[in-house]
Amino acid sequence: MEKTPKWVDVALIPVLNLLIAFVISGIVVLLIGEDPIKAIKVMVSGALGSPYGWGYTLYYATNFIFTGLAVAVAYHASQFNIGGEGQATLGGLGVALVLLAFPWPHWSIALIAAMIGGALFGAAWAAVPAYLQAKRGSHIVITTIMFNFIGASLLNYMLVNVLRPRGAMDPATARFAKETYLPTFHDLPLIGQFFSKSVPANVSFFIALLACWLVWILIWRTKLGFEIRAFGRSETAARYAGISPVKVIMVAMLISGGLAGLMAINNVMGQGHRLVLNSVEGAGFIGIAVALMGRNHPVGVFLAAILFGFLYQGGGELALETTIPRELITVIQALVILFTGAFDNMLRAPIEHFFVARANAQKEA
Repeated sequence: MEKTPKWVDVALIPVLNLLIAFVISGIVVLLIGEDPIKAIKVMVSGALGSPYGWGYTLYYATNFIFTGLAVAVAYHASQFNIGGEGQATLGGLGVALVLLAFPWPHWSIALIAAMIGGALFGAAWAAVPAYLQAKRGSHIVITTIMFNFIGASLLNYMLVNVLRPRGAMDPATARFAKETYLPTFHDLPLIGQFFSKSVPANVSFFIALLACWLVWILIWRTKLGFEIRAFGRSETAARYAGISPVKVIMVAMLISGGLAGLMAINNVMGQGHRLVLNSVEGAGFIGIAVALMGRNHPVGVFLAAILFGFLYQGGGELALETTIPRELITVIQALVILFTGAFDNMLRAPIEHFFVARANAQKEA
């Protein structure tokens, strides 16, 4: 039986889904009385046309890489972790507690400690849903959704009652010491001249790239990764092969939560320099779309994260420079998610049928 070429699944189908989403978005823009061509130009210029825009695009993409990888790792173990929002929220709490606990002498030392704190808190927040799934059969989707809300409430309590400085009005921690501030792209040699001083993109972007590489090694080059993929493909076969479901679920979810928690080194340590409410800003949910569009592969996650970073930054500029409402960007993002996720099979079936039929015809000829 002939199979569809790999490049069709990896590149052609996602690109066609994306094009359909943008075409429909353009029709929506036209219906509200705006020029879709102008809207595209504003988005491209705002996200890619200046050192300021490109810097913010990479800043948002960094968040989405971490949360996209978190979803992807769990997905390979057949666990749909949609608790990235809560895990990233608690990861921010871990980063803040570490940075406020000691007088760190240099940002590099503080970064290592903050990564450990963020990953541990994110993993801990994923551990309970993972245990309930592995031991009690509780559905991972339901428990991770619930833990998003519990995490937000816990952070609210901590910021209002425990970590808020005396006399301060806003629910936020004290600012971190300047020694912990991460270098931005503007501060780096060689590439600094290409980025604006005011953008928050920082060295955590390179940590995200490293995470992509390490996830690739884990999933496709280690025994643990093989067990995760085997369990994700068939739990029955994995059990027959002696693979422990409890081990796979727990380990995959702990890694997933740790990756989501690592996002906080970018938005809390690298940009905000303190922990505030809603610092995650929906990046945990965007990570689901990033993983789906990237086919749960680190390279695909990276490319999809850049796309959503473009949508975030370009959408902000679109709202500032035109009368198009900011909510329309949410509509565009929703359409991208819809066509790359829910409607994926709408194009997949006829395209796969076409390539298989063509291959069979060439074989017979």
